[in-house]
Amino acid sequence: MRAMASGEMLLEVSDLRLYYRTRKGAVKAVDDVSFYIRRGETLALVGESGCGKTSIAISILRVLPRNVHTYSGQVILDGEDLMKLSDEEFRTRIRWKKISMVFQGAMNVLNPVIPVGIQAAEPLILSGMSKKEALEKVAGAFESVGLPRMLVKRYPHELSGGMKQRVVIATALLMRPELVILDEPTSALDIMTQANIMNLLKKLKKEHGLSYLFITHDLPLASELADRLAVMYAGKLVEVGTAEQIFLDPKHPYTKGLIGSVPTLRTDKELIFIPGEVPSLIDPPSGCRFHPRCPHAMEKCKKEEPPFIEIEPEHYISCWLFA
Repeated sequence: MRAMASGEMLLEVSDLRLYYRTRKGAVKAVDDVSFYIRRGETLALVGESGCGKTSIAISILRVLPRNVHTYSGQVILDGEDLMKLSDEEFRTRIRWKKISMVFQGAMNVLNPVIPVGIQAAEPLILSGMSKKEALEKVAGAFESVGLPRMLVKRYPHELSGGMKQRVVIATALLMRPELVILDEPTSALDIMTQANIMNLLKKLKKEHGLSYLFITHDLPLASELADRLAVMYAGKLVEVGTAEQIFLDPKHPYTKGLIGSVPTLRTDKELIFIPGEVPSLIDPPSGCRFHPRCPHAMEKCKKEEPPFIEIEPEHYISCWLFA
C-alpha cells in the first residue's frame, strides 16, 4: 500500500508478520499487514479485542516477548528500514527518541514504589543526562500536560487515574518523538477524564506536530482523533480509509457490522450485531478470515484470500465483493 503524493511520509509498514510460539502452535497475531502514516497524521487502528492491534504496536516499537515464532516485514521511518537495525541500535537511536508508546492501563505501567518523576526521567538518565537536569525536564513536561511540577516527588498511589495517564503521556513525549503509539490511552477512566485526556492529546498534536498510531476498540473515540482508520480482523487489515470514508460509507461487511453495533444519541437506528466469535489465530479460517461470520460470504471467500486493493483514493479494502 502506497500513499498518495499529498503529505510527507513518516512511517511505512509493509508485509509485517508477528507470530507467537505456543504449545498448540504458532499464533498468527499480525499476518501480512501494510499501512502508512503521514507526518502530523493520526491513524486509528480499530477492531475487536484479540485481533492483533497491540501486537502491531509492539512490532513497531520492538518490545517483543520471548516466545516470538516469526517477526518479519518492513518498518520504514523517515526512509530508514528499522528492521535492519540491531537491537542495540534500535534501543539507542529509535525507541523513545523517535517512536514512543503510551501503554494500556497507566495504573499497571507505573512502579508503585518509585516516585513518578524518577520513572519518567529514566530514559533521559540512561541517555547521559544528570538526575537533577532530568527531573527538571520532567517537571516541565508535567506542566505541559496540565500537572503540577511538584508531582515529580509523588508515588503512583497518590495520583488519580487521570493524573497517572497524564504522567505516562508526559513520559512518552519527553524526548520529542516523531511518532507516538497510543494503546487504549483512556481505558479504565471515567467519561469526564476520558474527554480531558482526548482534548489533551489533540492539543499536544497541534502544538508539537505529533503523529499518532491510536489503538482502540472504541469507534466513537477513534472518530474524535483520527484522520484515517485501519480496521483489523483476526490478524489482518480488512479496510483502510479516511475517517469520512469509514464512518459515512463503510464497504467491508465487518466494518459495517462494527459501525452498525454502535448506538447513537440523535438517531433511532436499529442496532445490528456480528454473529459468531473471532476465530483462533492458531488455526484461522481458510480464504477470507471473516467468511464464517459474513452475511455475504461466497464459495470463493472460503477458498481464496482476497487481495488488498484501492477502490477509491485513500480507500483500501480486502473483500471479494470489490475485487
